[in-house]
Amino acid sequence: MKTIDRKDDYQQIQVLINDYPVTAIIGARQCGKTTLARQLDFDHYFDLENPRDLVRFEQPLLTLENLRGLIIIDEIQRKPDLFPLLRYLVDRGKNQTFVILGSASGELLKQSSESLAGRIAYYPLSGFRIGDIGTENIIKLWLRGGLPRSFLAATDQKSVHWRENYISTFLERDIPQLGINIPPYTLRRFWLMLSHYHAQIINYSELARSFGISDMTVRKYIEILASTFMIRILQPWYVNIGKRLVKRPKIYLRDSGIFHYLLSLTTRDELQSHPKLGASWEGFALESVIRAIGKQANELFFWKSHSGTELDLYWQDHGKKWGIEFKYADAPKLTKSMQTAIDDLDLEHLWVICPGKQDYKLTEKISVSSIPFDPQSR
Repeated sequence: MKTIDRKDDYQQIQVLINDYPVTAIIGARQCGKTTLARQLDFDHYFDLENPRDLVRFEQPLLTLENLRGLIIIDEIQRKPDLFPLLRYLVDRGKNQTFVILGSASGELLKQSSESLAGRIAYYPLSGFRIGDIGTENIIKLWLRGGLPRSFLAATDQKSVHWRENYISTFLERDIPQLGINIPPYTLRRFWLMLSHYHAQIINYSELARSFGISDMTVRKYIEILASTFMIRILQPWYVNIGKRLVKRPKIYLRDSGIFHYLLSLTTRDELQSHPKLGASWEGFALESVIRAIGKQANELFFWKSHSGTELDLYWQDHGKKWGIEFKYADAPKLTKSMQTAIDDLDLEHLWVICPGKQDYKLTEKISVSSIPFDPQSR
């Protein structure tokens, strides 16, 4: 299968390796973590899904203490008890640098941040970005998603078949390996139901009634899918500006290809005629923009009032405030909602991200932009 050069990710990871004793590359299963890590100039590589390596880590101190150079440990979520040991090893100052790869963020981040505070940097890796595959392949990337084997499949049908197997393996093998005991069919049905709420405000009670479970169980299932990088929870921004603001989060399926598979969308024509076309574009463009602006998940928000005024993405940078609207339209028009967002949030600039190819200004503070998004364009 063809290999795509992911030089932007490689270079950013290399910077972290030079600056921190431990670098964690985290992301969904088969998003390319292992392929990227094997391109690094490493001295030792361990894969904890390899039974031979897993046996060696039954005595991890004996395995690691005399090694030197760059040491990579893949699938570290299989051995979360390694984090205190890594702290001990890096604090000795014995010319050891670690890169760890993981596919489950919740407990992994909690344990690593507690044990390795100040010693670890995190690099979230998604699937292919537009810069990896070229702007001529944007529609293909949108339809198939960024998971490498889905994008690189020989045909659309083979891509669909790969995603079908990916979801089955995730539910039947990966989730149980994390110690989560939920029937695969149950979580699959819940995931499918969530796909119909893509790019919408979460109503936990409504989801609970629809699925016949408690609010707490809904939250548990959502947390499982979020911690394994399958969905994104975008929190609301609310401040006291004299308006009643929405205080519940929005939900997105992070990979557009997985989203389309769950909706049984296999071709561009099917996508173009589907009621979720606009929501699909919003989720796809959102992921692309988030990678471009380089902000962490806890620095990103949406803004929405109960009267309907809204902003799809809001963030702050160096004391300035910025906003984005996603529109599936050839020529987006200026709206009252955009101007209200600028005034109420005191935005430095607002971009409208659409699937066109031309960038232009609607006003001094509002620009229409295509993807890949350039945060310097205004």
